[in-house]
Parts: sequence; C-alpha cells; structure tokens
Amino acid sequence: MGKINLKSLTMEELEAFIKESGLPVFRAKQILRWIYEKYAVSIHDITELSKDLREGLSEKAYISNFELLNRQLSKDGTEKFLFGLEDGETIESVLIPDEDRLTLCISSQVGCAMACRFCLTGKLGLKRNLEAYEIVDQIIAVNRVVKGDFARGTKFPLRAITNIVLMGMGEPLANFDNVVDALWRITGLMKFSPRRITLSTAGIVPKILELPQRSPMVNLAISLNATTDEVRDYMMPVNKTYPLKILLDACRKFPLPPRRRITFEYVMLKDINDSSEDAKRLIKLLKGIPSKVNLIPFNPYEGSEFERPDDERVLNFQQILLKGNITALIRKSKGQDILAACGQLKARYMA
Repeated sequence: MGKINLKSLTMEELEAFIKESGLPVFRAKQILRWIYEKYAVSIHDITELSKDLREGLSEKAYISNFELLNRQLSKDGTEKFLFGLEDGETIESVLIPDEDRLTLCISSQVGCAMACRFCLTGKLGLKRNLEAYEIVDQIIAVNRVVKGDFARGTKFPLRAITNIVLMGMGEPLANFDNVVDALWRITGLMKFSPRRITLSTAGIVPKILELPQRSPMVNLAISLNATTDEVRDYMMPVNKTYPLKILLDACRKFPLPPRRRITFEYVMLKDINDSSEDAKRLIKLLKGIPSKVNLIPFNPYEGSEFERPDDERVLNFQQILLKGNITALIRKSKGQDILAACGQLKARYMA
C-alpha cells in the first residue's frame, strides 16, 4: 500500500488517520495548521512534532506539492503559473496585482467541457476534475512564491494573496463537491474571508441554487455574454439546457447577504452581442437582481472566429447600461501577451 497524501484527507479523515497511528487527536490540528497556514512542504518541516514522530509519520504519509513547470511574467505585472500534477496533467493559475489587491485566478478542472465558442480553454475538452486539495494547492503554491518574492524585495508590495477568483480552467459547478470542499478548506483552514472569494459559472442552474446551502457564502459571478437565447445557444451550449429565463430566475432566488450583488460577466464580441439593442435588453433581463456588469472586450487569440469590438462601441454599451441604472465596469484584460487573460488559459500547452 502506498503512502497517504495528507493534503488529500478531510479534517475527519486526518483525525482518523492520526488515531490509527496511535497519536492524540490534537496532532491533526497541528498538521493542518502547518499545511494550510505555514505551507509545509514535507512532514519534516513540521518542527512542532518531535524528530522521531516526523520520521514515523513520513514512513506512511507525505505532503504533496505542485511542480512549477513554467512561470511567465506579463508586461503589465500579471503572472501565469503552469503546475504539474501528480498524474502528469497540468493546470494554470494567474496572479493579478492591482494596487492594494493581489488576486489569484484558480482552476477547478483540467480542461473544460462547456465548449463556449469564444474560450480557448474549452477547446481542450475536459480531462478530469481537480480534487479539493488540488484546487487549494494553487493558493498554497503561489503564496509560497509571493512570500519568497516579498522577502527578496522584488515584484509585489504585498506578502500574500488577498482575493481569489474561481475563473481559471474549468466550470466550478461541474465539479461541485470538490469545489465546495475546497471552499471550506480555504475559508476554514486558510482563514480566507468568503467576501474575498468569487466563483464564476456558465450557468448550471441546479448547482447555483444548491451552492448557498452547501458552501460558504462566497460571491457569485455569472458568465452571461448574450441577451437572447439564440445568441447564447450559439456561444454557450449550456444555454440549451438552462436558457436565460431559467438562469436569471435562479439568480433572483439566490440569497444575497446585505450589500452584496451578483456579477454578470459579459464578453463583448464584435457584431455578435455588442449592439445598443443588446445593452437595452440586458437592462430588462437584470431587472430585480442586485447586480453589476463586467464588460470584457474579447481577448483575441490565433485562429479565433471572433473579433474585439472597437472602444467606441464598448463605451456606448457601457453608457446605455449606466443610464439604465446598471453598474457597469469595463474590465481591463491583463496578461494578454502571455495568454493569461480571460478564456486563454492552457493555450500553449495543448496536446
């Protein structure tokens, strides 16, 4: 029988393992603290345990760590990390600095099955779900890098990640159980505020409704991208199962804490969904939903069938929304020169 990966265990499973090893249960809490707060690389790092105890545990268990295969720095300061997993698969995470925030965009799957036409990641198809600990390990691995850079007086003015967005590779709600487990680890074991975590979905309605019952109350973002079912069917196959009315009804039922809003992400494609009529329809669609809209001019990539709208058209769209009392921001895409922008992850590592 192989060694047990301590990161793969839930708190209850770790406590059971510790008991089976003939140790007091409080050792489990010590180990968890060293993994999730001190980012221990190995059992031998846990100096709170005696040397003999560390050697005994190391004979039957270990702490897994991602292999950093590549690290790319964009001219705007964005960084992209390519991580190797234990089974040889790879995922990408993106670190985005912005004044007083350091946001990490993490992946929930290897590849993606949603097949959104504008997203390069979707062309990979789905290889597998990430385990809960693999989702969390992206934060641990990048925080180690950030702390090292800070200690050397380079790159980042902050010593730790401040915000997390599940907007990387994959559809989080298609990997529901592992994502929920990961969110509890991030908020409970890593002491991250749910208010600083955003989960983005293409719109798997049953899981949107289940999320607040099972998960910490993180922020919700909906990848909307169209104002008619005809256009959304063309762009996002998920809409054929959960069309706009069903999706937006679920958003109206979503229990938002005071002063919280749902973010609607709207990737703007030239002559597809960027007209004044689209903007006016969007105002009507969002009526009654505490919301804000992130307008994302399309990030082009080689071979794409879509184009980016010109700035004048994007600004006009925003102005119509603002006049309709919709908070609308134009998101400045970062990391495009290293294919780290929205919809571009894993592009250079396709088999």
